[in-house]
Amino acid sequence: RLGLGISLLGMMLAFLMIQLVGVPFAFAFGILADRVGTKPALFVTLAVYAGVSAYGFALETTAQFFVLGFLVAMVQGGIQALSRSLFATLIPRHKAGEMFGFFGVFDRFGGAIGMFVFGVFQATTGSGRPAILTLILFFATGAILLSRVDVERGRRLALEAEAAAHEG
Repeated sequence: RLGLGISLLGMMLAFLMIQLVGVPFAFAFGILADRVGTKPALFVTLAVYAGVSAYGFALETTAQFFVLGFLVAMVQGGIQALSRSLFATLIPRHKAGEMFGFFGVFDRFGGAIGMFVFGVFQATTGSGRPAILTLILFFATGAILLSRVDVERGRRLALEAEAAAHEG
C-alpha cells in the first residue's frame, strides 16, 4: 500500500484517469485560450494548481485522492499544451528545435528542483503534507515570472529574427 493506504491498483487507476481526463481538458483550455488569450489561460491553470496543492495538503481519504487526481488532470494537459504553444509563438521558427531542446532541459531541471525542495521539506518535517504546500510557492513564482513576459514583444522579435534569417 502506498501513501494514504491507497493500493497499488488504486494508484494505477488514478494515473490512468489522469491521462484520460487530461486530453479533453487540454482542448477545453485551448478554447479558453482562444477566448481570453494564452497568457491569461495559463494564469488560470497556475491558480487552479495552487488550489489543488492546498486541497492535497488536506487530503485524508481515497475518494479525496481520486478527486485530487481529477483536478490535476483538469489542468495538467492544459498547462502543458498552453505553455508549449505560447513558447512556440515566442521563438523564431528556424530555431524551434534548439529552443524546444532548451525547453525540455529546463522542464526536467525544474522538476528536479521541485522534487528536491519537496524532499527537503518532507525530511525536515517528517511529513509530506507541509511539503505539498511548497508547490504553491512554485506556482506563485511561475505566475510572477509569467506576468513579466511581454508576449506581443516576444512575438514581434521572433518574427523579426525569422525575417532576418531569410534575408541573410
